[in-house]
Amino acid sequence: MLLIVSAVLAVLPLLGIAWVLMTRSITTVDGLFLSLILLSISGIFGLNAMWEFQRQRRRAAWFKLHPEAARQLVAAGELEAAGILRGRVEKVQFYEAHVGQPNKSVVFLSNGSGAPRMIVLEGDLRNRLPAGKRVEISYREENGRRQLLSADYS
Repeated sequence: MLLIVSAVLAVLPLLGIAWVLMTRSITTVDGLFLSLILLSISGIFGLNAMWEFQRQRRRAAWFKLHPEAARQLVAAGELEAAGILRGRVEKVQFYEAHVGQPNKSVVFLSNGSGAPRMIVLEGDLRNRLPAGKRVEISYREENGRRQLLSADYS
């Protein structure tokens, strides 16, 4: 998606330069500086589109070389998209945000093996998720923010 947006935004200023050439105002100072500004904008977005294209090619090549890791990433993404996590609450850290921003709680869940999993949820959850309890967390993700829907203890 970023590649498409960058490509479109790289082409639009070129249409502005074509308009300046069609109106024959390129010989004026205004037309010259407008053309230089539009060319700079087009170059920046074109460079961004090129970098994004190369990044996608490298990522596709890495997935082709490491199919098992790619399957694990897809499975982890499917679990997280469902919005359900299970485990024992290790600890909950609360961070108060600036005015106008939501406060956040960082919750560490462990399933008994390996390092605990970390999830960032919106709001103060220190009392709602006590440490040491086994819990099943349901959450919703909207605009990059995760909100706790329910916490079921076992």
